[in-house]
Amino acid sequence: MKLNIANPTTGQQKAIVIDDDKKLAAFFGKRMGTEVPADDLGDEFKGYVFKITGGNDKDGFPMKQGILINGRTRILMSEGHSCYRPRRTGERKRKSVRGCIVGHDIAVLALSVIKAGEQTIAGLNDEKKPRRLGPKRATRIRKLFALDKKDDVRRFVLLYTRKIEKNGKIRYKTPKIQRLVTDARLRRKRLYKAEKKARWERTKKATAEYVKLLQTLRKKRLHATHKEKKEVTTTTTKQPETKAVPKGKPTDVPSKKDTKGQPTKGTTAQPTKGTTVQPTKGTTAQPTKGTPAQTQPKKDEKKPAETKKTGKK
Repeated sequence: MKLNIANPTTGQQKAIVIDDDKKLAAFFGKRMGTEVPADDLGDEFKGYVFKITGGNDKDGFPMKQGILINGRTRILMSEGHSCYRPRRTGERKRKSVRGCIVGHDIAVLALSVIKAGEQTIAGLNDEKKPRRLGPKRATRIRKLFALDKKDDVRRFVLLYTRKIEKNGKIRYKTPKIQRLVTDARLRRKRLYKAEKKARWERTKKATAEYVKLLQTLRKKRLHATHKEKKEVTTTTTKQPETKAVPKGKPTDVPSKKDTKGQPTKGTTAQPTKGTTVQPTKGTTAQPTKGTPAQTQPKKDEKKPAETKKTGKK
């Protein structure tokens, strides 16, 4: 097994290859984040305490914190998960990862020095390397140098050198400070605020005009509907005009149903063959040729009641 040991206090890093399982027995069965004493690794590591920060198995699959198994598994990953980098927005993928428990299949184990022992190890704590890159965020720079809000953070940014091979000159470069509030930023903020207020006033004015227009339109519609109702009521209350009827023509013309079987004025009713004509009141029926006039009594006519002869006077 290969051990990658990093010392954050000095900025140094060293890799050690150990094949004896007896020396590595202290790491087997331990989870990521646990602190393990390194006395079994050798005499030079006496008093050292290492912290397990990660590792890879023999096939290259990385250890993932939170998966409490001593082996490999497949999980569905999305943006924000460790051991996964999405290529598209909203992409999810099922990938194989190694559990966070150290086993015999681990090929590389990453460790960090928590506590140093009595002896110095070459390449790990024999010299102190300067910090190449410092914090970029303004609040973290203030925290590192114990600054106030009034102090200029730009003067305390760590510089790092970059050599240009063409001219052989050394150029110093500073990282861009994140979340830095400058005069330009405050000016831009005031401008955004003024634009926002102008938009708010514009929309307020537009809504007031719209409401006013709606009220005028509603008034016009109500006025039009009242006017139509008045016209309808005036037309219904007026009496219909009587037209002048010309002389010689009757005003009431009977319908076809009423005129059936009734003779018109100035004509006499002529009965058809085989029918008898019943004379109306005040008229005498004229018999047709070859047939005697027969008068039949009406069915509704009642016979005169006979008075009973009684012996009483």
